[in-house]
Amino acid sequence: MHGDSQPVRLGVIGGSGLYQIDGLKDAEWVSVETPFGEPSDQVLLGNLEGLDVAFLPRHGRGHRIPPGEINFRANIDVLKRAGVTDIVSMSAVGSLRESLAPGDFVVVDQFIDRTFARVKSFFGAGLVAHVSMAHPVCRRIGADLLQATGSVPGMRAIHGGTYLVMEGPQFSTLAESELYRCWGCDVIGMTNMPEAKLAREAEICYATVAMVTDYDCWHEDHDDVTVEAVIQVVNENAARARTLVTALAAGFAPERAACSSGCDRALDNAVMTAPEARDAALVAKLDAVAGRVLRS
Repeated sequence: MHGDSQPVRLGVIGGSGLYQIDGLKDAEWVSVETPFGEPSDQVLLGNLEGLDVAFLPRHGRGHRIPPGEINFRANIDVLKRAGVTDIVSMSAVGSLRESLAPGDFVVVDQFIDRTFARVKSFFGAGLVAHVSMAHPVCRRIGADLLQATGSVPGMRAIHGGTYLVMEGPQFSTLAESELYRCWGCDVIGMTNMPEAKLAREAEICYATVAMVTDYDCWHEDHDDVTVEAVIQVVNENAARARTLVTALAAGFAPERAACSSGCDRALDNAVMTAPEARDAALVAKLDAVAGRVLRS
């Protein structure tokens, strides 16, 4: 390393249809223990285009876990323990805009969190912390992703958009879909919250690529869409997403300085609980997530 630079490991969280990464050298599925319970799956470690990569299928291989039952804390914790510094999260979504068609990719820059039945923080009673989520996506990775999309044949990518995260597992009512459109949302899905919040608490740079599979129920042609058509789009999106990850890895430096967006220092002024009042058991659980600030 040079000066204050640090080694980079790219974490990839795979959404619907994305359960593997092509071209990984020295690939190995490994189990990583976490104090937050079972993650969605083992982590696939390997090297891609000269960059260390860790891949985690969000729903597990075979798509076993529904959105509301994903252990988001365990997933982020194991990636942190695996040395991940940057996360690219892939997510299948519905479109809330006529201009965003099935097959399009959106490099999201904002979220609205409408989930209500999920644990959303690593912190709690005995160790209180508040991180900023004003800009929930690392702008540096977002720019890298947009540049990498130019290397993917047939990919239409849009930079910037708001992702409405709903609880699920049912899809929206028509009234809800129209409400979210009035709010200015662009895409809708079920998986990127609290994932993005937990990545920020873990001081991991995070960005989302939303892969449009269909129009939400607001669209007049929605009822004519078949399951087979959606699955075909999911598979095509997954193939392009794997190519995108390879292109992104090829442009990533194996080490870098501190994040220009400050993601890797999100806890600098976030912990509120005085050292003598902190719950020792919770401090121990957060050895990977917050050890940088709790040990200082």
